[in-house]
Amino acid sequence: MTSPQTATGTFTQAQLGTLTLIGWSGEHPHGGHDVAFLLAYSLGDGSEGPAVGEAAMRIALGRCGLPAGGAPVRAVETPGLPVKLLVQAGQAVLTLPHFTAQYPVPPQWLAAADKQGEVHAMFATRPWPQGAPGLPVGEEELRLFAGDPEVIASSAHCVLPVRSLG
Repeated sequence: MTSPQTATGTFTQAQLGTLTLIGWSGEHPHGGHDVAFLLAYSLGDGSEGPAVGEAAMRIALGRCGLPAGGAPVRAVETPGLPVKLLVQAGQAVLTLPHFTAQYPVPPQWLAAADKQGEVHAMFATRPWPQGAPGLPVGEEELRLFAGDPEVIASSAHCVLPVRSLG
């Protein structure tokens, strides 16, 4: 079931539901070096349910220049991209027009982000209710969601430069 708002290409913040962020670092599948990753996703608790929330997320990402299912967007090559990442005092702050989240990152993530000078962000359109803030997320749970080929293919991907206030 879709709403008229989603069908016409608009959405409301309420349709998106709770948006959150989680990060990890690990070996890049194509480069062998440590990379800092961020995953932004909805819990699927939007006002009109997970299916409408997924459609709303696609619209919101598309308006930001992040096409779901498309090739990774490199922020340094995309002037005016309204997606920003600030890394300061052990925190990563991701800002988009419809979403701002702060995430306390572990030292390994900070080291990878600093060394590479960039972070690979994935914006999932598929909701992940198991990734609720305050609940522990194990490596295997994260790997199952973020590594799911369908989740990867339906997400928007962006490589963001690491910026700080200093």
